[in-house]
Amino acid sequence: MDDQQKENGFIRKGPIFGVMIAGAVIAFLNQTLINVALPQIMNHLHIDAATANWLTTIFMLVNGIVIPVTAFFMNRFTTRQLYLSSIGFFAIGTLICGIAPSFSFILVGRVIQAIGAGILFPLITNVIFTIFPANRRGFAMGIFGVAMNFAPAIGPTLSGWIVQNYSWRVLFFVIFPVALLNFVVAFFLVKNVSETSRPKLDVLGVALSTIGFGGVLYAFATAGTNGWDSIDVIVMFIVGGISLALFVWRQFTVSHPILEFRIFKYSTFSLTTVINVVVTMAMFSGMILMPIYMQNVRGFSPIQSGLLLLPGGIVMGIMSPITGRLFDKYGARWLTIIGLAITIVTTFGLTRLETNTTFFYVVSIYTLRMFGMSLVMMPIFTAGLNDLGLSLNKYGTAMVNTLRNVAGAIGMAFFVTIMTNQGTKHAQSIMLQQHILPTDKAHMLLAVNEGSVMGIDDAFMIATILTVVGFLLAFFIKGKTNKKQTIGNRVKTLKKQPSLQ
Repeated sequence: MDDQQKENGFIRKGPIFGVMIAGAVIAFLNQTLINVALPQIMNHLHIDAATANWLTTIFMLVNGIVIPVTAFFMNRFTTRQLYLSSIGFFAIGTLICGIAPSFSFILVGRVIQAIGAGILFPLITNVIFTIFPANRRGFAMGIFGVAMNFAPAIGPTLSGWIVQNYSWRVLFFVIFPVALLNFVVAFFLVKNVSETSRPKLDVLGVALSTIGFGGVLYAFATAGTNGWDSIDVIVMFIVGGISLALFVWRQFTVSHPILEFRIFKYSTFSLTTVINVVVTMAMFSGMILMPIYMQNVRGFSPIQSGLLLLPGGIVMGIMSPITGRLFDKYGARWLTIIGLAITIVTTFGLTRLETNTTFFYVVSIYTLRMFGMSLVMMPIFTAGLNDLGLSLNKYGTAMVNTLRNVAGAIGMAFFVTIMTNQGTKHAQSIMLQQHILPTDKAHMLLAVNEGSVMGIDDAFMIATILTVVGFLLAFFIKGKTNKKQTIGNRVKTLKKQPSLQ
């Protein structure tokens, strides 16, 4: 379906878009709800922290395995089939988590949830690019950004309130009926908006992708706690790395690749993808370090820690549609440059945290940082996919989301490792300088807290450097291109490269 048909209202966009955005809100909210509930789950099921963390790790691993295959799914199955399957899997997994009698059952529920959520994000992005013309995609992606940014931001606060007043199971019992209602409404309103074919599934490619991405993501996810020199981490890096190398090689040799690496021939897509990966890593520094600073160092409750993140999420939610309209009018280049400039200044501001930094300073800097991020994330994502054109969108969506998932895992492990290692070194240095003895518990605790803050500051300095890299790359993003010229260039390019069709 071409842009002219969409502009003439051939598809009723509102019902399809509305149902899918509601589903996205549910799925993204779920991502951050469980983190605050982990201590209560540990106490109730009598498990340790390392075991409980698998509830978040397994979700990320399954996402990393499912997302690369979504391009095949979108070729093989209709929009309606895929959306009902994804939200159905998510609802079933949520119910299993809520009624689970043991940890293993919750783990199974999280796997099923992740299968549904892994399909959902690339599917919704592909639908947006299918049903909206090029000059309205920025606004549509901005609305999608409300779900992507605001829902996870309110998750910790909502979860903290529920866990403080009710059982952790209520978290899942709140989400399940909403997911079920979304499934029922989608059954009647979601229509097929894309063409399907019967491509052959590359079974060996799926196996290599699963082992490769699963191994690398597992290694990064556990390196922060087990250490980079852990045998498990080293083995998974080696196995995952070799499998990924074989997987990439195979994608260039099969007729129907799972991930189409040839799309990196498009310069804007390649550039925005690199910026996306760098900025995602920098963004995760705040998401992982700020709760640690607020709860472990400052002693604030989970609800107070959640309230710290809430204004930033609200700002991103408000700014997403505004940024989308600005993108439609001006393009991605200057939005990205301005947004990253703000992000650089505010991330550097977080390198000045101390053990007595005021709550107002932390909230203000973090919220302004999220404002800067809101000017960057959706524009670069949309600009990259616009560069590919509609026929290659499903491949671009799968690729970007796969790399973002990997970047998130790398960012979490990377910044936790910097914080931990540097924090330990600073604490030891403080104890040596102040001649604090092991028997002096009170002063040791103060030294450890001060060392932890200094480690967090060091981690944010690395995040600042990463953001500077993204900022410099942003100057190479092309300005807003004439719509007809873009379509004409894309048609010519596709004719020259039939292997990408």
